[in-house]
Amino acid sequence: MQVPELPELPAGAVAGDVCTALAADGAAVLVAPPGTGKTTLIPLALAQAFDEQGTAGRIVVAEPRRLAARAAANRMAALLDEPVGETVGYAVRGDRRTSARTRIEVVTTGLLVRRVQRDPELPGVAAVMLDECHERRLDADLLLALLLDVRAGLRDELRLLATSATVASDRLAALLGDCSVITADARTHPVDVRYSPPVRGERLDACVARTITTALAETDGDVLAFLPGAAEIGRVTRTLDLPGVDVLPLHGRLSAARQDAALTEGPRRRVVLATAVAESSLTVPGVRAVVDSGLSRVPRVDHRRGLSGLVTVRSPRAIAQQRAGRAGRQAPGVAYRCWPEYETSSLPAYPEPEIRTAELARLALELACWSTPDGRGLSWWDPPPEGALTAGAELLRTLGAIAADGTVTARGARLADVGLHPRLARALLDGADETGADVAAEVVALLDSGTGSAVDVEETLRELRRSRSTEASRLHREARRLAGLAGSAGRSGRNGQGQGAAEDAAAVVALAYPERLARRRDASSQVYLMAGGTAVELPSGSRLADAEWLAVADATREPGRPHGVVRLAARADEQLATRIAATLLTESDEVTWTGGDVVARSVRALGAITLAEHRLSDPDPRRVREALLDGLRDEELGVLTWSDGAVRLRQRLAFLHARLGEPWPDVGDDALLARAGEWLEPELSAARSRADLARIDTASALRRLVPWQEARKLDELAPERIDVPSGSSVRVDYSGDDPVLAVKLQETFGWRATPRIAGGTVPVVLHLLSPAGRPAAVTSDVDSFWDSGYASVRAELHGRYPKHPWPDDPRTATPTRGTKRRT
Repeated sequence: MQVPELPELPAGAVAGDVCTALAADGAAVLVAPPGTGKTTLIPLALAQAFDEQGTAGRIVVAEPRRLAARAAANRMAALLDEPVGETVGYAVRGDRRTSARTRIEVVTTGLLVRRVQRDPELPGVAAVMLDECHERRLDADLLLALLLDVRAGLRDELRLLATSATVASDRLAALLGDCSVITADARTHPVDVRYSPPVRGERLDACVARTITTALAETDGDVLAFLPGAAEIGRVTRTLDLPGVDVLPLHGRLSAARQDAALTEGPRRRVVLATAVAESSLTVPGVRAVVDSGLSRVPRVDHRRGLSGLVTVRSPRAIAQQRAGRAGRQAPGVAYRCWPEYETSSLPAYPEPEIRTAELARLALELACWSTPDGRGLSWWDPPPEGALTAGAELLRTLGAIAADGTVTARGARLADVGLHPRLARALLDGADETGADVAAEVVALLDSGTGSAVDVEETLRELRRSRSTEASRLHREARRLAGLAGSAGRSGRNGQGQGAAEDAAAVVALAYPERLARRRDASSQVYLMAGGTAVELPSGSRLADAEWLAVADATREPGRPHGVVRLAARADEQLATRIAATLLTESDEVTWTGGDVVARSVRALGAITLAEHRLSDPDPRRVREALLDGLRDEELGVLTWSDGAVRLRQRLAFLHARLGEPWPDVGDDALLARAGEWLEPELSAARSRADLARIDTASALRRLVPWQEARKLDELAPERIDVPSGSSVRVDYSGDDPVLAVKLQETFGWRATPRIAGGTVPVVLHLLSPAGRPAAVTSDVDSFWDSGYASVRAELHGRYPKHPWPDDPRTATPTRGTKRRT
């Protein structure tokens, strides 16, 4: 293949080193920042080198995005002065332009995964270039693992080149067999970084629009603005009013023509509003200023709510740096950041690998197709998290895609061939039987694309059918492609009977997300409970507000809101829900502690949604007992009745446990709750309600915890009362850390030693009271008190209580309960 003179870009200077490394080792890593020409120059250089070496076969370039794949193929074809489809072609989902003469084929990573699955030997392919590995997208990580497995077992001559825009390449080189790492240094111009945070009360969309206006005034050339998604691009577009300036969107849902327009310099100044696709995969010419919103959209799973999808997060520092660098490709430039400067240091350094955060059902299906359901044995950049992979496999089992042992079923293989998420593939194939292929394909295309702004699926479809927009055209093309995959076209409907349009849409949505079938909680609420147990809320003003049932296609979590928010749903009913999600139907007897008492009922439910219930008159006593124990755990020991005697007994036992230990039992709350099934029997098994628990004699029940051999020692070791010299029997207070005996001072005359309990190991603390019952002194050594403390107490109280005895020698005095006259 003859390659004409190519642009002088940094990647061209190392192309020979790349070819040499691949010839020597069969693998290499190329580190080249965006704008160095690695995506276009290296495949062309490889093709020329292969021709010179007599190496047959195609060079396949794997790109993470369809837009980038098309753009790379167009650029290489333009350099060869050929149309796309000759020497250079591309293949993305639903669009392919190649021929028998094609030597370089640019494909998406997901499409190449499917090719490897169908034929792991990749016949006719001499080398694979994995572009933009630093993005750590899930398909790319999987493709790398599969290709390494192919090289190890089937095709050791297959050459692999991995490219990255960052220097974090050591792990990548190790995976490829400690291969060479080749670096192409970017020739960039200085970029002046400025900060333009939102002013008080300003929305980020408005801040970006304001900053774009500033950038146009302060710089020359075009402006490239980064926003997290198509919705934000639309809002900023509507906000801008820029006479003489072309405002162009750039994201994956646009038509090829509109994407090409954003990638081509025009006669007027341009503002290109782009998603992450322009960070590293594409070159937008003419840019002198970058406006960075600081946000990215990434896949996340909310395990608590059972919701997954794309969420908006702060961009890492590496992404901010890449975005800023776009301003300095062709000349000195300016990067405007729409956040305060001090926040930059707190941003994460690099993006989180998608394999760590995304829902992994699709990955689990691919691994099952590869006969490695657990992923072990493959060489991973980062292995899939075990919990997420297990959850993905569990979903596949419910779809019938894998067997109990993890092997793929014939149904699973067909779902994988569709090339969609297993949920959507199931909705397409089963939906074709339920509603007809055309309807199923149209709804699935909508669910996959996220096109449209209405919450109601049917309303969105009606708008798109009338629309002539690019998004509508793309959806119609994709629907036709999917209808062909689903089999027979045409709308037959369930059992050959036509259904209503809304019901058909709901059926397809429910086939994809049966656990998201939802029922309104009450007539006055916009909150719905999904079968999976998560509560979601319709946005205000939704046309679905009167629906009793919904089939929810998309719901998002929003900080500060107690429920998820429905973004896309179809009107459903109970009959449809129980038919489509029959596997979620259960009929069971429930005996629970609810609302402060035992509730026994027979329940028919769809997952977490109760469909019908009636009271059980004779519930299983064992389940009642468990419910009562749940009530004790929920409300703790307050459910029981604690008489004064029971409280004092518990305090005495607690004292003995603390001072003597076993066999005296722990009677703290946690210990009693843990052993409730022991000490509350047999009354617990006979109880049927909260009232029955309240009638249990807790004092008698507590004594069951004391071994019978020790029970007779209780009054000796922890006496409830102690006789004092006056003849009174005074109650001991065990409520504190130390046992306390509160007694009038005159009743203790004659005591020479403090009473001791717990086998003589613990002296009681004497609270010596005045004749009026007020504390006069505290001591745990009465003999010392007579010597050192009594005199001052006597001097203070003698004049106040002259009728009571205050002897000089209390050790020999007669104790008394009253005054001198009544002794």
